[in-house]
Amino acid sequence: MMVIPFSHLIQAISPIMNFWCLPETGGIMTWQFFLESDLMQSLDVIMMILRTLVFMAGLGLVSWTLISAVKTFVLPRGVNVWLTRVVFALVGKVFRWRAHRAASYEERDRIMALFAPLALLLMPAAVLTLVLIGYMGLFWGLKAQPLYEVFKLSGSSLLTLGYASADGWAFKILEFSEAMLGLILVALLIAYLPSMYAAFSRRETAVALLDSWAGSPPSAQEMISRTHRIGRMESLVEIWSLWSGWFAELEESHTSLAPLAFFRSPLPERSWITAAGAVLDGASLYLAAVDRPFDARAAICIRSGYLALRHVARFFQFDYDPNPRPDDPISISRDEFDSVWNIWETDGVPLKADRDQAWRDFNGWRINYDNVLLQLAALTMAPYAPWSSDRSAIRVAKKNSRFRRGKK
Repeated sequence: MMVIPFSHLIQAISPIMNFWCLPETGGIMTWQFFLESDLMQSLDVIMMILRTLVFMAGLGLVSWTLISAVKTFVLPRGVNVWLTRVVFALVGKVFRWRAHRAASYEERDRIMALFAPLALLLMPAAVLTLVLIGYMGLFWGLKAQPLYEVFKLSGSSLLTLGYASADGWAFKILEFSEAMLGLILVALLIAYLPSMYAAFSRRETAVALLDSWAGSPPSAQEMISRTHRIGRMESLVEIWSLWSGWFAELEESHTSLAPLAFFRSPLPERSWITAAGAVLDGASLYLAAVDRPFDARAAICIRSGYLALRHVARFFQFDYDPNPRPDDPISISRDEFDSVWNIWETDGVPLKADRDQAWRDFNGWRINYDNVLLQLAALTMAPYAPWSSDRSAIRVAKKNSRFRRGKK
C-alpha cells in the first residue's frame, strides 16, 4: 500500500483549482491564496496530531509487548498474560479440532504432543511481530512515509539485517533500540527452554517411578493392593514424602512455566495429572479405609496436592470451591468405593470395621481436589485413568468450565 503525501496531492490538483479560481470563471480567490489560508495550517496541525498519536500508539504497543514477554519468560511467578493466553488458545483450537477427529487415543496423543512445543515456538514470533508493528508506528510518527518503507526499516532493524536505514538522531536511536530488543527477545527464548525441559524431566521422573507402585494407567486401588501383596505397606510413607515435594515443585513450575502443563509424557498412557490423582486417591483411601495407624505424612501429601492443583487451576481461571463441606457430593459414587473395598477384602488388605464411616472420610478428603483434578484432566486431554480422566470431560462440560479471560 502506497501513501501519497498531502503536499504531492495539492501540487497535482493545483492547475485545475487555479482555473476554477480565475476571475473570468467567477472565482473569488486564487488557489495560491487558498494554500496560504488558515485551512492549510489546520491540515498541517491535524497531520502533526495524527503522527503524534501513531507514535504514541507504537510506543504503547512496544512497551506492552515487552512487559508481556518479561512476565512470560522472566518473572518467577504465575501471571496470566493475555498474549500468551491468546496464542495458546488459538493454536489449541486447531490442535483440538484435529485431535477430536483422530481414530484412536494413540493418534490423538501424537497430535497433541506437538501442541505445546509449537505454541511455545510461536510465542517469540508473535512478540517479534508486535514489536515490528510498534516500531513501524514510531518510524512513521517521526516522518510520514509509505507503509512499505517503514515496514522495511522496522524489519531490517529488528532482525539486524542492516539493508535499510534512515538519517537523523531520532531514527538511529529507534533503529539501534529495535535491534537490541530483537536480540534480547531471542536470548530470552534460548534461556527459557532449558528451564522448561529441566522442570519437565523432574516431573516425568516421578511419574515414571509411579508405574512400579500404581500400575499403568495409575490406580489408587492397585497402589494399595500391590504394596500389600509384597508386604511393604510401610513403604507407602516414602511415596507420601516424595510426592509432597513433587506437588510443591508442580505448583511453582506449572504456574511460572505455564506451557509445561501441556507438555505430554513420553509414553501415551502416562500423564502428570492422572499420576497426581492416583497418589491423592491412594493417600485418601489409605487414611479413610485401611486399618493402619494414622499417618500424618499421608495427610500432608493430600494437602500439598490439592493446594498445588488449586493454584494451577486458578492460573487457568477455573472455578472451584476453596472451602468445601466434607459431605459435598464428589464424582466418585458409593458403588465405585464399595467395589474397591470388595477387591481389598478379597486380597486380604486390612480394612476398618465401619465401611460407612470410611466412605464419609474418603468423601471428606476427595472433595478438596475432586473438581480441580477433573478440570485439569480435561484441559490437558489426559489419557484414560480411573477416577480422574475417565469422567473429566463429562463433569467439566456440566460445570461449563473453560479456559477464558477473567481476573487473576
